[in-house]
Amino acid sequence: MNKVYADFAENFMAIPVVQGLKTPSERFAGADETYCIEALMQDGKALQAGTSHFLGQNFAKAFDVKFTNKEGKIEHAWATSWGTSTRLMGALIMTHSDDFGLVLPPTLAPIQVVIVPIFKGEEQLAQISEVALDIQAKLRAKGISVKFDNDTQNKPGWKFAEYELKGVPVRIAMGPRDLENNSVEIARRDNLTKEVRSIEGLDTYIEELLKTIQQDIYNKAFEFRKNNITKVDTYEEFKKVLEEKGGFIYAHWDGTAEEEEQIKDETKATIRCIPLDDDIEEGISLISGKPSKRRVLFAKAY
Repeated sequence: MNKVYADFAENFMAIPVVQGLKTPSERFAGADETYCIEALMQDGKALQAGTSHFLGQNFAKAFDVKFTNKEGKIEHAWATSWGTSTRLMGALIMTHSDDFGLVLPPTLAPIQVVIVPIFKGEEQLAQISEVALDIQAKLRAKGISVKFDNDTQNKPGWKFAEYELKGVPVRIAMGPRDLENNSVEIARRDNLTKEVRSIEGLDTYIEELLKTIQQDIYNKAFEFRKNNITKVDTYEEFKKVLEEKGGFIYAHWDGTAEEEEQIKDETKATIRCIPLDDDIEEGISLISGKPSKRRVLFAKAY
């Protein structure tokens, strides 16, 4: 299930995550092991984005849950517990969004493309609507969610700001001059860039653009995380990075709850996880100076 979480976070939410094990102090109470995915928010704090727990027989014994095994013997059930929560909504907002509002990855956006007509009078609206509805139909035929906002109560500028706020990935603007030129203006929500494109082949272009936006949003978050993972070897350096930079800190730990608790009490940083895919790198722990077989990931967290 942890891999399912990671796949969803990275390929749908465009959030890069670290898969790992929780330390005994941080694991779910009563579990034998807790696996997790950890993400880094734009403010430099970590977020536990999902967990999967191996409960062993602990809860089965507490609640007397038994089964008959293939040898005909009765034994306590072995159990797991897993589930993501509404915290993923917070993760989505804090990972990608900006001062203009939401930035939604196309795979999750309820409206992937909005078409905003720019017109004066019913005649111009009717002319634009004919072309816009044709574009809408072609995009929907490709499985793309499209809204044609022909509401006459709000001006185009208001609509532009509204759909930026809502994080709609692609906005298409069409006015009389665009119709004359057989073109439209396309605005990307993720990087706020605009371009003019021909209406010919627009559906195919938008289809590919949505894939590009999805990848670009992920790449931006990945680069941010990459630039905010700092490897340290001393406790003094640890505290300095935590205070001045934040983000994930990659450091050695002696494996004891005592050292883990001291770091937490003195810095408010916790061990977010013991990464699953890291190479073994021997070193010296931050405080006790005892040998350490690998680094772990620290951070202040939500």
